[in-house]
Amino acid sequence: MNKAFEFALSQFGISETSGLVHNPEVLKYFKEIGHKWVETDETAWCSAFVNWCCKKAKLPYSGALNARSWLKIGRRVKEPKIGDIVVLWREKRNSWKGHVGFFVRETENHIYILGGNQSNMVRVTQYPKNRLLQYRRL
Repeated sequence: MNKAFEFALSQFGISETSGLVHNPEVLKYFKEIGHKWVETDETAWCSAFVNWCCKKAKLPYSGALNARSWLKIGRRVKEPKIGDIVVLWREKRNSWKGHVGFFVRETENHIYILGGNQSNMVRVTQYPKNRLLQYRRL
């Protein structure tokens, strides 16, 4: 398990705030990685969260807010370990959209990911394995 995963665990349960007030804990992920212009916790924040965790751990990070930016960070691995980066596609395999988080475990059909902006909070969520683009190791 790497230090970034430990930082991610320390944020477990942090969530968006409904309405006009925005959770400063979510906004810190953006601000501390250099995206001070973000003012709402409704902005997609899965990549900001992973960036924040990696920056805090002094590991490589993309600095970008799109999940697929993580396809260029670290090295691709076939057999993931806990704390590795998981990059998924969203909507279509070849669209620009995606999701990123930290590998927890897998079953035959699912990958369990610890990440931000999963049902609007930091939590572990299962995703279909057929949405996997890559596992990355930092």
